[in-house]
Amino acid sequence: MQSTEESVQIQAEHILHSDTFRNADSLRRLLKFLADKLANGEADHLKEYTIGVDALGKPPTYDPRGDATVRIQVGRLRQKLADYYQTEGKDDPWIISLPKGRLRLLCEPRAIAETNPEHTAPLVKAPQPWWSQRVVVGGLALGCILFLAWALAGNMANRRLEQRTHLFEAMWTPELNELWQPFISGTNKPLIVSIADPPFAQFEGAGSYRELSLNTWEDIQASPNIKKIRAALGSPNLVPGGYYSPIGEVSASFALGKLLGPRVSAMSLLRTSQISLQQLADNNVLYIGAPVFFYRMLRNCPATPEFLPSVSSSGATSGISVVEPKSGEPTKYNDQLPTGPAENGDMYALVTHVPGPRRTSEITAFMANRTSARLAAVEWFTEPQYAKVLASKLRQPDGSLPHYYQVVLKVKFMSGVPTETSYVTHRGLTVAAPADGGVPSPKR
Repeated sequence: MQSTEESVQIQAEHILHSDTFRNADSLRRLLKFLADKLANGEADHLKEYTIGVDALGKPPTYDPRGDATVRIQVGRLRQKLADYYQTEGKDDPWIISLPKGRLRLLCEPRAIAETNPEHTAPLVKAPQPWWSQRVVVGGLALGCILFLAWALAGNMANRRLEQRTHLFEAMWTPELNELWQPFISGTNKPLIVSIADPPFAQFEGAGSYRELSLNTWEDIQASPNIKKIRAALGSPNLVPGGYYSPIGEVSASFALGKLLGPRVSAMSLLRTSQISLQQLADNNVLYIGAPVFFYRMLRNCPATPEFLPSVSSSGATSGISVVEPKSGEPTKYNDQLPTGPAENGDMYALVTHVPGPRRTSEITAFMANRTSARLAAVEWFTEPQYAKVLASKLRQPDGSLPHYYQVVLKVKFMSGVPTETSYVTHRGLTVAAPADGGVPSPKR
């Protein structure tokens, strides 16, 4: 008679070669791993981390608290086993299952209902009227139809769930997990996505006006152009206006929400003009916009920048300055702004990740002087193919990524659409130690 250990191995191999599991490579690996652990008596001490690294190929930095891959795959395996035993495995002598809330397989012999013919009383069939037979046949037919409809609906629901699971997994790669670890692992802070809201001059009853070099209400009130327009319109009241969001910021916010929404405790959207220093200290923050609207806030964060927005004589930013250029490195990366009405040009984007004012929150700013370049920068942190390249550039000799850093990207855009983005350079950032013996900075 076979032992349970031998039965587990034999039954698992039988399932692995079934049509049900033929195209489910990740589930095949997971089932083989769990079956081997059960047969070897090691199933009682399994952890999500061990399964993720040893069975599903996760990197050593895998953190189950921020990555639900193991839980998702275990749920899929549980459903796949149920599908198998409803079809190909309906007559198998052993049943392997994965109870909810557990990582240990269960292998049990199939229960067989036995009858003793010696104690079975003979059945005497009473004659039935002709109409009762038709009722029975009709009832059976109706029951079959209802069962088939129920089975079809259940199968479609399972397929939709499997498709959603595949999509969820495809969106979250090991590189994305590494890049976003500070925001999703070991923190319960809410996440704020902050979009820059450039100020407009609102002429009451006559419309709005926006000039790129006017970025404060004081600048607008003192502008000669604003005074000329107001005089030409008959001197209407001048009031602040801000009813505008660039298309790049809208698209970038959608990409961030789609990626991070299921993985953070809470997520909200806030105009940059409404964000305060207190909110930077109490929340994790992602900023998307021009440097002029947010960089002054970053100055309150305890990190020494290696790159700074370059400010022209007119007060407008026009590229990225290098604080301490390396050998062969320029002192400035200059934007090539559009010369005509078409939104075509080359632009540099600066991504800055620093701790919050109290070192207990995380802040990442996606900054550039055109909305298309800001969108391209966010894409490098949300699209798997770009994140893979970026992580390889940021990776340190010990295999980890720097906790705090700045990245410079070059973006080519046409008609306001980013068409080509390339990595330029990056720096790991030094975080000043607390002067009063407070919370130390995270290990870089």
